[in-house]
Amino acid sequence: MRLMSLLLCGLLTLPVAARADGDPGARLERALAALDSVRAEFTQDLVAADGASTEHAAGTLYLKKPGRFRWDYSTPKQLIVCDGQKLWLYDPELEQATVRRVRDSLSQTPAMLLSGEARVRDGFTVRDAGRSAGLEWLSLVPKGGDTDFREIRLGFAGELLQRMEFTDKLNQRTLIELKKLERNARLADALFTFAPPAGVDVIGTGR
Repeated sequence: MRLMSLLLCGLLTLPVAARADGDPGARLERALAALDSVRAEFTQDLVAADGASTEHAAGTLYLKKPGRFRWDYSTPKQLIVCDGQKLWLYDPELEQATVRRVRDSLSQTPAMLLSGEARVRDGFTVRDAGRSAGLEWLSLVPKGGDTDFREIRLGFAGELLQRMEFTDKLNQRTLIELKKLERNARLADALFTFAPPAGVDVIGTGR
């Protein structure tokens, strides 16, 4: 479930223009170019192929160009922090932190879109997906076969992204709902740094 959070970071805050505004992939790319930062509350649910809900999480997320993000989980208590170079996953209950290089962890995922190193249309086929549950939807299907998911659906209310659905190759869905979303919020750089507390077991070097 936490891995799916990482995959979202390049797509979390995209406003969508009216359908008459042309190709949906181009609209997403223009939205990315105008985005500097975001803060939002979220809930996250994992739904099995048979429709049963198997995991639930909630918290606050922060994103800031270039390539920095923070997923602060309150339920259950966990933390994911990226400073653009290193990615930290911290579990206070296990007293364990894992560190990796960003390129090793997020290469060829939507998270790389946030840094401007990839274009939406280079990696995804983007289509309008109609209206349901009171939202306008876009569908993003990866062009390559080396991803863990087969479709991303983004649900918008006006210009604000409210829901995301990731479907993996086992037909499991990760559902994200965003609330109190602030685009281009003023965020301190300190939010995107992490130092393991004393006594925490650190796995990896991030080199």
